[in-house]
Amino acid sequence: MESLFDVFADLSAVARIAIDEAFARGLDPQDKGEGAYDPVTEADRSVERALRFRIEALFPADGIVGEEFGALRSDAGRVWSLDPIDGTRALVCGLASWTVLVGLVEDGRPVAGMIDTPRLGELVVGDGTQTLLLHEGGPRELQTSGIATLAEARLSTTDPYLFDADAAPRFERLRKAARLTRYGLDGYAYARIAMGTIDLVAEAGLKPHDWQALVPVVRGAGGVIGNWRGGDDLSGGDGVA
Repeated sequence: MESLFDVFADLSAVARIAIDEAFARGLDPQDKGEGAYDPVTEADRSVERALRFRIEALFPADGIVGEEFGALRSDAGRVWSLDPIDGTRALVCGLASWTVLVGLVEDGRPVAGMIDTPRLGELVVGDGTQTLLLHEGGPRELQTSGIATLAEARLSTTDPYLFDADAAPRFERLRKAARLTRYGLDGYAYARIAMGTIDLVAEAGLKPHDWQALVPVVRGAGGVIGNWRGGDDLSGGDGVA
């Protein structure tokens, strides 16, 4: 897996160059027009194009499925899942918490992933058995906090107003039981679970590119991630880490 972590470091470097170039040209946010404001920027498109080009060069037989440009060889045994900018709303607000998510899926199962936070200089990679923070000081193995009671838990969700009428009261019960709650972190909250500074994330409405990179990162740090009913299937879009 060490060589795979090197691949993620390479993909992070490629994405960060594309991001800097997109910022230099201008982000030009546009609303996808799918209900609530859902922006896409030049950074989203540029990062996905750069990642696709690099993955094609490294692994020409692998499939690629991305948020912005769809599927290529999605029936391959090994598929790369791309969310080029997870947290575009944060990006257009000038915040630093947005991430680049890349997941590796083998036979439908997420086996490795990266959560890269370029503006914070944090690259977190995991393979389900180990999770590392790759930064200037060298790699550091990560471990979840070990906190096991809701009364002590630091809870996060991206936006409580994204829950529907069924999910909202369930999350509210969870919020009242937790020690504190923070919002707006998107995929970065899962990196913070691996780092042990957030203990619990609950979300709904997730798409595969939102969660496939996150699963190996959380599990590699000793965490648990699954659906709201306690199972492993995240295809319904509801997830708890």
